[in-house]
Amino acid sequence: MSSTHPDESFFSSLAQPGIQRLRAYDPGHDLVAFRRRFEGRFLVELGSNENPYGPSAKAKEAVLGTIHDSFRYPDPLGGDLKRALAAKHGVEAASILLGNGSHELLMQFAQVFAGPGADVVASKYGFAVYAIAAQAAGATLHVAPCNADDHAMPRGHDLDAIAVTITPTTRLVYIANPNNPTGTWFGADAFAAFMAKVPADVLVVVDEAYAEFVDAPEWASALSLIQTHPNLVVTRTFSKAYALAGLRVGYAIAHPGLIAVMERVRESFNVNSAGLAAAEAALGDDEHLRWVVARNAEQRASLAEALRARGLMVFPSQTSFLLVKFAEPGDEARVARIDAALIDAGVVLRPMGGYGLGHCLRITVGNADENRRLLAELDKVLA
Repeated sequence: MSSTHPDESFFSSLAQPGIQRLRAYDPGHDLVAFRRRFEGRFLVELGSNENPYGPSAKAKEAVLGTIHDSFRYPDPLGGDLKRALAAKHGVEAASILLGNGSHELLMQFAQVFAGPGADVVASKYGFAVYAIAAQAAGATLHVAPCNADDHAMPRGHDLDAIAVTITPTTRLVYIANPNNPTGTWFGADAFAAFMAKVPADVLVVVDEAYAEFVDAPEWASALSLIQTHPNLVVTRTFSKAYALAGLRVGYAIAHPGLIAVMERVRESFNVNSAGLAAAEAALGDDEHLRWVVARNAEQRASLAEALRARGLMVFPSQTSFLLVKFAEPGDEARVARIDAALIDAGVVLRPMGGYGLGHCLRITVGNADENRRLLAELDKVLA
């Protein structure tokens, strides 16, 4: 094609091989368009796992306090937030890396530690960003099978299968606990046994975006193993339980030497001033966090019960969402019709076709009013 009238294929041919084959992250439905479409009406947004209760009042106040200095660059080191996080997690500040959401960090770990000739391992039905990160870095992704659909833990990570998938060319393993999009989790003992099998030169990145919502007694944060496993990384975010999704603040905790290498590629001023201030304030408001987590647990249990009462299969969850089976595999068209009908009624869920789970929809646990509206509209659609 003439370079005077290029199209996407022309520019794709100029990109690196990994990027040529890459598909952009799918955020689901176009929520901005739906907000315009339903302006002035009650739009129930249950597709992005956002916190329906909003951030701490202290976080809101902190954001307002940054406005008068908005002409200044933010602290390039994020020092105050790092020190607050270090105190909370009992680590040194040098062990913390800040990101524009944890998404940025997940991408950068592959950029730094993987690449052409290297392998990345993730589990089937894992977060879509892991595959994108591997491919963007030019690495080869190997997908380990998940657990069988048993009653206790359907579609959960099979840590033994992940360990077997690691080879001498593996440089990076991505694991989410609890997992998005399934909501499933694994216990502390199982993870400790897994880490004992992982070679020291293979980095294990544990994505704990939903950690604050967990109440399963067998679960424990991978942070407890950081001191004994220098190849272990834990990522967290302020987007979920802390309700700061719009401000984009995430962080990683790992060995200071590992963090120092990551700092070489961190973008200058990658976390804005409002985000830094809000995250620090939110971190200090334990009362609001406890209240949010308690409300989520209540609504998660009641919504799951209500959906099961309607004959739907609801996967166990330790997160702020539920994965729900609406049809048998192969009948994805029925699920698409249900999804479209709910959208017409002003209720937005998350299609799962991109994860190979097109017979399911993921439902954010809303507040009581949102969940009542969902169930009322769902009854009409299913009828």
